[in-house]
Amino acid sequence: MIHVAGTVPFTTIDFPNHLAGVVFFQGCPLRCPFCHNPDLQCVHEGTQTWEEVLGFFEKRTRQLDGVVLSGGEPLMQRDIEKIIADLKGVGFKIAVHTSGVYPKVLQKIIATVDWVGLDVKAPWDKYPVLCGCGNMAPYVQESIAVLNAAGIPYEARTTCDPRHLTKGDIERLTDDLAALGVKTYAMQKYRTFDKDANPPDDSAINAFFTDEEWLAKIRGKFDVFLTR
Repeated sequence: MIHVAGTVPFTTIDFPNHLAGVVFFQGCPLRCPFCHNPDLQCVHEGTQTWEEVLGFFEKRTRQLDGVVLSGGEPLMQRDIEKIIADLKGVGFKIAVHTSGVYPKVLQKIIATVDWVGLDVKAPWDKYPVLCGCGNMAPYVQESIAVLNAAGIPYEARTTCDPRHLTKGDIERLTDDLAALGVKTYAMQKYRTFDKDANPPDDSAINAFFTDEEWLAKIRGKFDVFLTR
């Protein structure tokens, strides 16, 4: 069964240089304390059938360039190959947003994917604490190797939650990512949401993004460096 949590009919920001729709899938093995979609963590019957979703996007081939597979963790779907094949068959390019914890699945589908957004949560030594399910860092590192070998465009990015990450953490993580061959990296502002427990204040959130000298040091490690 394909567990669809919902869809977004149009986005200009989730698939670089493409007009796209988004499919959110139910289920994620991680339990990050800063997760914005905690309702998508557990696997249960979705809100739409895959046939309904595919039919919706079939009607939008003239408006959209591609479809983004997000979640949750889309690579947790057992039928991910069918999902991609169905959308490719309609004529869409495919972007995948993933935490990188399923490198073997990524290897299976990589030839059919056009772009990947890789969420790197924290420095490797903090993964066991912040992901809530053991040490997933080696799997993420393996996914980076898969992406580099495939040669497709991808972006590694980290959401900077000041409750769990420091500037020192970002420095250590970006050193490691650059050493692993990551060329494009994005730092993302943490955004509070309705069910957020003890949200950080704006000054703490913005502290990652106001020190231009420090940002320049991070920028120098990558071919492309983005903040958002």
